[in-house]
Amino acid sequence: MANKIDAKEVELFLLDNLDFFESRESLVSELKFKHGESSAASLLERQVLKLRDEHSKLIDMLSGFVDTASENEDLFLKSKKLTLDLINCSNKKEVSSLIEDDLRNSFGVNECFLSFYENHEIEELEKNSSLSFHKGSIHCGPLSKEKIKLFFENKEIASIVIAVLIVNNQIGLLKIGSYDRAKYLGDEDTTFIEYIRDIVEAKLSSLS
Repeated sequence: MANKIDAKEVELFLLDNLDFFESRESLVSELKFKHGESSAASLLERQVLKLRDEHSKLIDMLSGFVDTASENEDLFLKSKKLTLDLINCSNKKEVSSLIEDDLRNSFGVNECFLSFYENHEIEELEKNSSLSFHKGSIHCGPLSKEKIKLFFENKEIASIVIAVLIVNNQIGLLKIGSYDRAKYLGDEDTTFIEYIRDIVEAKLSSLS
């Protein structure tokens, strides 16, 4: 059985290896120090507390990265499935039904409709909503109840996203609604909805 190392040997080792704890911060965070009145003891105690705090923040940050990566992977898999299902659609009705059902069931959207309008209908909507529905535009935010009624019959809808797509001579509006007024803010990242809009537009154009 190996001889027991005494405290003096540990002390001498640490004196000869002053950088020992630099790569072992997690070990430092577990050490216990006697509270003392001297300024040296107080300084050491503050340093240990700082290291423990930094260690805790690092763990929280790493946990956040893992959570974000998991969410992104989930979004990617759902988007991939939706894209493959769209490829197999054979007409406009199937495309509309797939988008509406999938965004509600797989992505947790409260309301979703893909509707098509003639030019005079769009002009009327633009006039009443004060929104411009030119090709590629996306509008999102907690609009007034009067404006939301133009797009959704459900009175519980409090925040919306509207993405415009053009298919031949018709203008399509992909309308997404949430019961949460803060869900879709004006500065919301629209990358995902742009992707959905673009693949739907491409698929419908290929069916014409």
